[in-house]
Amino acid sequence: MVDKKPSKGPWPTPPFDPRFPNQNQTRNCYQNFLDYHRCMKKMNHRGKSAQPCEYFFHVYHSLCPISWVERWTEQIQSGTFPGKI
Repeated sequence: MVDKKPSKGPWPTPPFDPRFPNQNQTRNCYQNFLDYHRCMKKMNHRGKSAQPCEYFFHVYHSLCPISWVERWTEQIQSGTFPGKI
């Protein structure tokens, strides 16, 4: 799976997500990371544009520490990622 970088957009902060009302946004970060990769997998499988996936990309890049994203991406590539994508 190729991790394409979506175009830069006016995304100062992610919008409020009622699934994650608390101050700790760790689960929000992880869920948006999963949602992005699931979306990319579906869109690539269907042969459609991945433009709808950009929302998840921007949200997890705003919330997640870079070191987490790098580690998770390496785990996906090596097949050891614990999440279901």
